[in-house]
Amino acid sequence: MVVKTKPTIKSRIPVKNKAKTTVKLKEKSRPAAGSKKSVTSGKEDFVRLAEDIISNVGVGIYVLQQGKFVYVSSLYKKLSGYLDKELIGLKSLDYIHPEDREITRQNAIKALKRERSEPYEYRFIKKNGEIMWALEMVSSVKYRGKRAVLGSFMDITERKIMEESLHKSEEKYRSILENIEEGYAELDLKGNLVFFNDALCRIHGYTREETMKMKNYRTIMDDDNAKKMFYYYNKAYSTGQSLKEVEYEIIAKGGQRRYLETSITPIKDPKGKIRAFRGILTDRTERKKTEEALRQSEQRYRTILEEMDEAYFEVDLAGNYTYVNDAICRLLGYPQEELLGTTFRKQVNEEDTALLYDAFGKIFATGKPVRDIAYKAIRKGGEIRYSEITGFPIQNQKGEVIGFRGIGRDVTERKRMEEALRQSEQRYRTILEEMDEAYFEVDPAGNYTYVNDAICRLLGYPQEELLGTTFRKQVNEEDTALLYDAFGKIFTTGKPVRDIAYKAIRKGGEVRYSEIAGFPIQNHKGEVVGFRGIGRDVTERKRTEEQIRHMATHDALTELPNRMMFSQMLNHAIQAAKRNKRKLAVLFIDLDRFKIINDTLGHEAGDELLKTIATRFKQTLRAMDVVARLGGDEFVILVEEVENSGQLVTVAQKILSVAMKPVLLMGEECRVTASIGISMYPKDGEDEQVLMKTADKAMYFAKEEGKNNYQFYSETMKSQSIEQLSLETHLRLALERKELSLNYQAKLDFRTGAITGVEALLRWHSPVLGDVTPTQFIPVAEETGLIIPIGRWVIRTACAQNVAWHQRGLPPVCISVNLSLRQLRDENLIEDIKTALVDSGMAPHLLELEITESMVMHNPVRMVEILTKIKDMGVRLAIDDFGTGYSSLAHIKRFPIDTIKVDRSFIRNVPEDYEDKAIIEAIISMGQTLSLTVVAEGVETQEQMNYLKEHSCHEMQGYYFSKPVSADEFANLLKTNLFTPRT
Repeated sequence: MVVKTKPTIKSRIPVKNKAKTTVKLKEKSRPAAGSKKSVTSGKEDFVRLAEDIISNVGVGIYVLQQGKFVYVSSLYKKLSGYLDKELIGLKSLDYIHPEDREITRQNAIKALKRERSEPYEYRFIKKNGEIMWALEMVSSVKYRGKRAVLGSFMDITERKIMEESLHKSEEKYRSILENIEEGYAELDLKGNLVFFNDALCRIHGYTREETMKMKNYRTIMDDDNAKKMFYYYNKAYSTGQSLKEVEYEIIAKGGQRRYLETSITPIKDPKGKIRAFRGILTDRTERKKTEEALRQSEQRYRTILEEMDEAYFEVDLAGNYTYVNDAICRLLGYPQEELLGTTFRKQVNEEDTALLYDAFGKIFATGKPVRDIAYKAIRKGGEIRYSEITGFPIQNQKGEVIGFRGIGRDVTERKRMEEALRQSEQRYRTILEEMDEAYFEVDPAGNYTYVNDAICRLLGYPQEELLGTTFRKQVNEEDTALLYDAFGKIFTTGKPVRDIAYKAIRKGGEVRYSEIAGFPIQNHKGEVVGFRGIGRDVTERKRTEEQIRHMATHDALTELPNRMMFSQMLNHAIQAAKRNKRKLAVLFIDLDRFKIINDTLGHEAGDELLKTIATRFKQTLRAMDVVARLGGDEFVILVEEVENSGQLVTVAQKILSVAMKPVLLMGEECRVTASIGISMYPKDGEDEQVLMKTADKAMYFAKEEGKNNYQFYSETMKSQSIEQLSLETHLRLALERKELSLNYQAKLDFRTGAITGVEALLRWHSPVLGDVTPTQFIPVAEETGLIIPIGRWVIRTACAQNVAWHQRGLPPVCISVNLSLRQLRDENLIEDIKTALVDSGMAPHLLELEITESMVMHNPVRMVEILTKIKDMGVRLAIDDFGTGYSSLAHIKRFPIDTIKVDRSFIRNVPEDYEDKAIIEAIISMGQTLSLTVVAEGVETQEQMNYLKEHSCHEMQGYYFSKPVSADEFANLLKTNLFTPRT
């Protein structure tokens, strides 16, 4: 095909191959689009050849027109992971990290304008989602007759990782200088101190000024130690090698002798000439005896190996590890046991394996060490670290090489750091620029003369916007005087001021908490000519501390103050009320029916309910009032500046109102109520403990009054508490003194009119208190745990009595005994039932245990387990007071029950009350459907009996037939076994 000839495009792209030698593509003329030249395979071969050369040296190429890819090289696709169809025609910016798109766009614009474009770095998003760092150069070219952007880039991800390593290394170096307890010093070749840290001063006891005035550091040593140190410094100078653990003595200020340990490291200039020494000094005075013991150890050789920083290993001729020290384990990331017996090749980059084998081969052949073997080590997990080792032969007594030992170190950070330090004339400035701490210098007027990157990041300003301006612009106004006072103190004393806390203002107005230490900048005369500061952003620490304080004083679920916080607030309020002669009140709140909802719907629903209630309480109160959660379903409110009790009535009524509003939980509309006890200062108590105790007592009285109400604490409650204590005392002796007895109330079959069962009812006649009703002593027994032995006695007595009736020739009946929630939770209940049946000889089916509906809903899963064990014994089970609890048909069918007893509250108003009649009929129908016996409680009239019989209720129990009677009276009833209505 012949096309019109156009000018040719010349390409001359300098690139570097892996050996870092420059490769230049010679200028080749190639036809531009539209030239009169056949498209031949020669041109395609040249393009492929150019692309291969470029790809082989690690440079990816692409061409953009109007911001979209029109050409990508094979290496570009390989590095990015994308195919042609996933790139060509699409916007290049879509593949670049959002934070780097602008710089990329600007460089492309420069290229199109034919402006000079410098190489720049950016992050590329690869197809697999990984981030690749690229170093790129763009220029303007013509592509197919149109202006285009030619981009060439190299993958520098590994370099970026290495730069981060340098950053960490320099941070470590800075930390050595400024923060470690060890002393640090640099001495010139004459032994004069040229640099040292504060720790050195603390060790020898001289101030920084006194130390600076020392002509020679040897002045604090005796002759022997001075000669000793001269020897070591001369040795380090002659060998050029670092010395470690050099021990010597100094005479500290005051004449005290101190034992020190130092390292001696030559400091070399770029030409390798030693110009000074550096050392890290540790005060070993207190550890001298310990070190002496270590020095005398029989395992000195191994100890040195384990303690030294250098990695040390030994391998056999096959390359398998026979010994490794801790340092090499840390270097490679493996525990000792995973290295021993395995080949070192697993931890060597594949391309360096031959290098190491050659080195070991040379050692084997010559019997001499090979030094500075540089290779890439592979850590556990795949991370690559640069390492250097020196290999030595391990020889037997005959001088034969039987293995190799190596001493090495991780030089990944060192290589970067040494290169940076060597090229920098401002070693100290380099550290400042790279460290995380903010560093700045100001003149006496407070104007910045130097800032590092960290403070620029902290304040959000570029360096050029800070230099020459006053630091006051970045300091919260209220803290300006604080900083001026600190700088004034530094100026007058010439000494640093530490831990200056202030609020820094970032560009844009954001406030950050900062802490700095200020130091004087002095001229050669010792005059203060400015100030320098080192600081850090402590905002996150402040927030964490605040969060910890908040967690310690607030309930994690509701975010309300907790018991500890409320106690403090109440104490403060009492002191204020005492000073101002004002009143305050405490409202103690307990949620009614919370436990049932929590056990039925789960803890998540319970937590949601508590959070909702807490929010309602908080929104109901004044801003000055305090509501706290004590735990569980208990809340407490502090109301200050109380004028009268009517004010508290209003608050209590509001709390009751918001508490009983429905809450949607797990798809069900749930309601709770609240019982509130109120105590007032100073009437009901003058300290925090008494006020809380009286409010708590009043709350329990509110519960006894039927719940969903409030009660003010009164002296009557106090006297009732005393009465209850007396009741408890006598009840504890009632069993022992045989003051308890059982009465029996018959159950009647509606169909036959015969007695089919009897309920055993507990009675207590105290010679001191008289007849005490169950409603008085049962709650006390429950609360104190006395219900367990009393309940055990009731079951045994009832079983024994039933057998006694049968032995007198009376017809067998099923005897019912009530169980309490505390009994159901007793781990000995099953054994107690078995014992009662065995001891009495009564058949299990003649015993029926009654439980309430609300009891089984406390923990349905656990209750099913317990009730099933009882049922498996052959004992019958009944639900008492049915219809008054929180159960549903879904729950009832899970329980292994035989009988449901309709609560007397539904029977009382039939047949007049239509709602009660509907409930009764529904319960009877449900019982018949589930094949359960339905017993009506509290039947007292002919009309009630007729209605129940008409609707097929199975059995009845009530005063209309018989009140609870003694065992002998019930025996007389059982003889006739006929229904005779009471008149």
